[in-house]
Amino acid sequence: MACDIRPASETDADAISDVIISALRQTNSSDYPAHIIDRVAENFCPAAVRELLGRRIVFVAVDGGRIVGTASLDGAVVRTVFVAPTAQGRGIGAGLMAAVERAAAAGGIAALTVPSSIRRGASMKSSASTSSETDSTATNERSSCGVR
Repeated sequence: MACDIRPASETDADAISDVIISALRQTNSSDYPAHIIDRVAENFCPAAVRELLGRRIVFVAVDGGRIVGTASLDGAVVRTVFVAPTAQGRGIGAGLMAAVERAAAAGGIAALTVPSSIRRGASMKSSASTSSETDSTATNERSSCGVR
């Protein structure tokens, strides 16, 4: 199934929050204790997401009119890359990362840092096509998303 990737708007904040919190609770819960997940989830309530939209370049992946993923760029740091559990494994994360990389390049940023969770860090290392001396990597995963 194809999806579109576009810049996020303030009206997307509730849906972005839902995607992040569902991914934290369903995907990341096997890697971290519940109290850590709860503490991280507090940082992504809709009001907090609205605040982030004013400080970062944020993208969303939309499938069938529903937001299924998000990623953001904070200077030269990739932040908040999450895909809804029901949409994982379809290349949506790779599409979001491609949008972030293009935005960074357009802003004159030559290298990105990608802090990650335990699960994603291992996944990125196993599928990395390139890496640098920092903890950033690029994947060769194919995306089913079109980028606007």
